[in-house]
Amino acid sequence: MTVIAISNQKGGVGKTTTSLNLGRALSYIGNRVLLIDLDFQGGLTLSCGINPDSLERTIYNALVGNEPIEDLIHNLKHFDLIPANIDLAGAEVELLNEIGRERILDETIKPIKDKYDFIIIDTPPNLGILTVNALCSADGVIIPVECKYLGLRGLSILLKTIEKLRKRIKPSLQIVGILPTMYERTAHSNEVVGELKEYFKGKIKIFNPVKKTVKFPESVVVGKSIIDYAPTSDVAKEYLNIAKEVEQWAKSHQ
Repeated sequence: MTVIAISNQKGGVGKTTTSLNLGRALSYIGNRVLLIDLDFQGGLTLSCGINPDSLERTIYNALVGNEPIEDLIHNLKHFDLIPANIDLAGAEVELLNEIGRERILDETIKPIKDKYDFIIIDTPPNLGILTVNALCSADGVIIPVECKYLGLRGLSILLKTIEKLRKRIKPSLQIVGILPTMYERTAHSNEVVGELKEYFKGKIKIFNPVKKTVKFPESVVVGKSIIDYAPTSDVAKEYLNIAKEVEQWAKSHQ
């Protein structure tokens, strides 16, 4: 069983899109998958076709209310989901004074780990206590980076945070790779991808970039992954290829 956090403190880089479509791609190739929405905006929950505002119980109830995690799972067609909504915003403050606050999510999901091959965690756009919890519960982290120079800003801060967590709390945490997102066939996008490959050569894997397409927002409207909404599209194939690479990474790190 492998836990993967999808993390970048910068918003709008494709974390939720990656969480949903990587999770669905992993289930498509035969894995049992749980998605955890750890962002109070509830973007992953909404993308799965569930209105966050209609929910009375979410991951918040497990983290802060100590409710059994099993009771919060939504069994969807292709994977399971533990949703989030605006209630989770309060957790950033409420968890600060808890003993062992960085490991609360890790302890919370232990009872259900053996039910899945992969747990994918969508994190909020900051490096607060919820993101730290996701990283401390994860075996690996995938970092989506928008194919723009502005998208590279803050990457070093996240990498330093990961290194600190390795030293102080979670020595086994690994970086699965950096995923360039919103790729366009332009010189600018090519330069960003080239710079990532050059700078991290031999250090961190750079996945093949995922193209920018209107199909992503269209799929959110209907509450489907790109695998189900546009199965023959290039982006669906890209996420399936990424899923196979992640599956191989997980096998090699067991």
